[in-house]
Amino acid sequence: MHKPDGVIEVFLQPGDLYFGDRHTRIRTLLGSCVSLVLWHQNELLGGMCHYMLPSRRHPGKQLDGRYADEALHMLLCEIKASGTRSSDYRISLFGGGNMFGAQVKRNIGHANVSAGLELLAAHGLQCHATHAGGDGYRNLIFDIWSGHVTLRCPSQQQIATRRYEAQPS
Repeated sequence: MHKPDGVIEVFLQPGDLYFGDRHTRIRTLLGSCVSLVLWHQNELLGGMCHYMLPSRRHPGKQLDGRYADEALHMLLCEIKASGTRSSDYRISLFGGGNMFGAQVKRNIGHANVSAGLELLAAHGLQCHATHAGGDGYRNLIFDIWSGHVTLRCPSQQQIATRRYEAQPS
């Protein structure tokens, strides 16, 4: 399906989330962070979050999208407000790359992926697709009008080449 007229483009920073309709494209760039992508095929509604950590040690008074549990809760509130059911959404999980190499003892990307999958299961939601883990970053684009997700993952060779080319001569 081609891009409709009047589409708004939203770029998510870490901790952001967005829920919109068929006139929306959502983008983000993920490293060790994770995005949950939710799409309702019949209503052409969907949303995406970009969380940084599984949960907070001391929850605050307001929900914070930087944490997996709170970001999912916020998305579920958006679904409820739209008059649709969370079980009718196709859910995908992306991200959780290891950005710091094998020398790091705690892989936050792995912890973020595990938290997302566990939270979905705890809410009785099925994860239909994942592209998670590994090394490096991902560029993610979600078109709500079609449910299409575009994912670019540069290889380590491409990343190394870019770093080399970016150095001043």
